[in-house]
Amino acid sequence: MKRRIKKQIFYKIHSWIGIKLSMLFFIVSFSGTLATLSHEMDWLFIPEIRATPQKELASRNVIVSNLKKVYPNATIGYWKKHNEAYLCDIIHVQENKKTTYVFANPYTGEIQGSVYLTFQRFFRDLHYFLFIPFQVGNFMVLAFGFILLISLITALLFFKKWWRKLFVLQKGKGSLVFFRSFHRLIGLWSIPFTLLFSITGIWYFIERANVAGVGREVNPKSPVITTFNTKIDSTINLSYTLDYDKIMAISKQEIPTLKNNSISIKPSATHENAILVKGKSDVPLVRQRANRIYINPITYEVVKVQNAKNISTKMWLNDIADPLHFGYWGGLTTKIIWFVFGLGISSLILSGIWAVLKRKAMSKKKRKTNTLGIWKYINWIIYAAIFYFMYAKLISSYRASITSMLIISIGWLIFIGIGYYIFVYRINKAIRKI
Repeated sequence: MKRRIKKQIFYKIHSWIGIKLSMLFFIVSFSGTLATLSHEMDWLFIPEIRATPQKELASRNVIVSNLKKVYPNATIGYWKKHNEAYLCDIIHVQENKKTTYVFANPYTGEIQGSVYLTFQRFFRDLHYFLFIPFQVGNFMVLAFGFILLISLITALLFFKKWWRKLFVLQKGKGSLVFFRSFHRLIGLWSIPFTLLFSITGIWYFIERANVAGVGREVNPKSPVITTFNTKIDSTINLSYTLDYDKIMAISKQEIPTLKNNSISIKPSATHENAILVKGKSDVPLVRQRANRIYINPITYEVVKVQNAKNISTKMWLNDIADPLHFGYWGGLTTKIIWFVFGLGISSLILSGIWAVLKRKAMSKKKRKTNTLGIWKYINWIIYAAIFYFMYAKLISSYRASITSMLIISIGWLIFIGIGYYIFVYRINKAIRKI
């Protein structure tokens, strides 16, 4: 009897998460799933970002020279070199406090085009903080790391002998039985990835909340340069005068296995910020930022070096979290695998909602009950905040075109329409037939 009561409690917790948080949970999960292949979406829908891999790379100085011809009055803020050989470098060009993403072919040195917004940036921002500022959105998303773990644990506790259901999919017994069986089957096969996503999500929470000082330790500040051997002309556009080939050569001397180097430039009136070079090395799993070389922008002296081989355990955990969470550590193959299982977890949310609502609709109660209660209004308030801040950012920061705004709006309308049809219209229709 006690065991049965405990199972009912676990089931109520599991279904509460699925129903009360419902579509918000789905938005976080599905946006993360799309983010795994967002670079490939850029390649598919933005022809200017495509590059044909070649044996030799173009001189970085040549690329900058070509960039200056197109954007003579701009500054370079960040130079992103992808791990994917079929993608152009993305140079963040800043002009009038606005950022443009410029595509530079790393093999020919040609400037192939530019955009204000990429698929990668949109889906990363949506998954990262739901476009809600002031870290409110960040912590809302990160809370789902705990929620996902609780959902998994409660499911395993109330499903009786779940290990026997690994190959069971019940069909021909009605939609309710099918979706409950489908929900259980996908959930069981997704256990490793559910654990991975929840654990890395919880780690992100620990980092952002700076629990036990982890955030400060794993995100060291850039060293400040206060003395120079030469007189500085603060009117010079530092980002266009740097010798990028020399910077790459110096970085290679410090970490010989370094490749796919990205460069972060933070110009200031006094040139007090060091140039930060990041890149992959022979250390597996870790992201580019695990290797850092700080270089004096005037003298080209190495100020500080962080080699992924020598980082602390906390920093190592922090730098493998992103590749493991989004699946890009093994290239396109692992990204596709992560995408498929991300779709599986997203389908868990939808099938779980359907099964619970359908069961309630088929109950013998004649009057309709309000399943969401006050949570219906909480969800709508959150959705309204997402849309408000999303469109505000699209207009102010991303300078999104009318076409981009239209495509994004149509996508959301389709999403809302399908959700309404399945979870409101169809369920209400089933209730009326009772």
